[in-house]
Amino acid sequence: MKPHNVPPKISLAELSRQSDAMLRKGNSQDFNWSLDGSAPTLAQLTEALFFSPGDGRIWLNDQRMLLVHSAATGHLRRELIDTLGLSRARGLLTRAGYVSGSRDAQLVRQRWPDADAAAVFMAGARLHALEGVVKVTPVSFSFDIDRGTYDGEFIWEHSSEDDEHISAYGIGTDPACWSQVGYATGYVTTLFGQPVIFREVDCRAMGAAACRVIGRHAAAWGDISEDLRYLEAHDFRAMAPGAGQPAPPTDPALGPAPVGATGDGRHEVVGASSAFVSACHLLDRVARTSATVLFSGESGVGKEAFARRLHRISPRADKPFIALNCAAMPEGLLESELFGVEKGAYTGAHASREGRFERAHGGTLFLDEVGTLSPVAQAKLLRVLQEGEIERVGGSRLIQVDVRVAAATNVDLRAEVEAGRFRADLFYRLNVFPLHLPPLRERREDIPLLMSHFLRRESQRHGRAVRGFSARAVRAALHYDWPGNIRELLNLVERAVINVEDGMAIDVHHMFRGEPLARQAVLAVSSAGELAQEAEPGVDNLLQHLQSALGAAALDLPALEARLLQEAVDAHSGNLSAAARALGLSRAQLAYRLERHG
Repeated sequence: MKPHNVPPKISLAELSRQSDAMLRKGNSQDFNWSLDGSAPTLAQLTEALFFSPGDGRIWLNDQRMLLVHSAATGHLRRELIDTLGLSRARGLLTRAGYVSGSRDAQLVRQRWPDADAAAVFMAGARLHALEGVVKVTPVSFSFDIDRGTYDGEFIWEHSSEDDEHISAYGIGTDPACWSQVGYATGYVTTLFGQPVIFREVDCRAMGAAACRVIGRHAAAWGDISEDLRYLEAHDFRAMAPGAGQPAPPTDPALGPAPVGATGDGRHEVVGASSAFVSACHLLDRVARTSATVLFSGESGVGKEAFARRLHRISPRADKPFIALNCAAMPEGLLESELFGVEKGAYTGAHASREGRFERAHGGTLFLDEVGTLSPVAQAKLLRVLQEGEIERVGGSRLIQVDVRVAAATNVDLRAEVEAGRFRADLFYRLNVFPLHLPPLRERREDIPLLMSHFLRRESQRHGRAVRGFSARAVRAALHYDWPGNIRELLNLVERAVINVEDGMAIDVHHMFRGEPLARQAVLAVSSAGELAQEAEPGVDNLLQHLQSALGAAALDLPALEARLLQEAVDAHSGNLSAAARALGLSRAQLAYRLERHG
């Protein structure tokens, strides 16, 4: 979200009057949260929450969620208090809430980057209610990002934290909504770019009818040492993005800083799943050394991108990164490519030439598809790894090289050794620090992040203005098996960017053309708050879907029929019989309609 002035009149006085009126009527659940209808609305946030019982996961956009018993969290709260004491337990729960709020702020910023600033701030309250934590009603609210001022007052009702605290300890003298205060502080601080401290001034755990919280920028509070004692203020700088855009986080769990040899995003690693974070932690650990790293995983999982990240965060970052795909190099040329060639070594060698090892001196050499090396090349590579010296083809002198080797393979090298196709001694040399990269179907939480990343990149590359992805497209992507992994995802996003009209959101049909989509049951949250299996659009929904996809209030049926016929023919590579079957027509009927439309 860009820095943005909000006029003082946005204090929500009118919303406060609406809220008071609703409360007097005893019908506060009808309170209209929408400031002016701008995104993200409660309906849009609800659309981002869906359930996939088939693989045991719940998502809020790209964030994996858990549906847990409130009583279980209450039991954990009691265990923490009894074991650690009140103060330390409060600090832990406050910081946990802070992380949750920060994550939700990142979600809203990424999914609705052009949303109105006030609506983005209020989305945190909607999310907190959507997640079943507490109902939030604004009393007053104003901010100015340029001046660094924030002032808001909110009423909290039905606090789950209060329910559990009162159940265990009864009514006391201190507020008890610790994680909720941490959430509000984390959410607003992450969006605002500087500390915004929330304090609970009334609490049900103290006997009040409802909880009341006030949030202000740090300077407005004066002494905030007590607040920072629970929040650990030194984390603000690392966790809170600037007002203009998110700062590169240092913790891989919060999303590694983009890395790439060219800085253009072509080789960035993106993700937040546990498998991705684990791989990043291992990579950070080995990057400080000069150990050989062996990346394994299916084709397209991003092995070269991780190798480039390894180089960029290592002490060799200012030296060359050289890559070679061993499978793409003819066997007769592979040796000269790796070790160089002397003038006159063979016909056509008119000048001496450095090999990849010499060019990578002091830096990193990435050998992709290393399992395809011939026995002769394997023996020579082993010598380089052992002795740190090479000999050019046709040469007689030894050349010392200082190169870190990162290798990658999509086959099981241990099985290749057992089959006699790969040298055991070379395998042990390469396997000093093995790092397996899981396929995309095992890190599905990263799919929405990767989709957004590729959308920005491909939209810029092709000069398109695309609004984003529909919820249907995200759900379809999350349940697709991705045999081509990240490379296939990139290609489908690029296809969608080309297919979709400017200003429209990418839908399923823009991305998938003939790929077998999964038929797993996906449960979505209805507007009534009930879980229901997502079905194919009915007639009414189909009309709305077509209007949205085509960007037209009224449909041109002849043009729509012509487009449908042509897409069916294209999808079946010009086979009219197959296209006709897909449309429920005879071949003659299809040919007649095609001729009628010219």
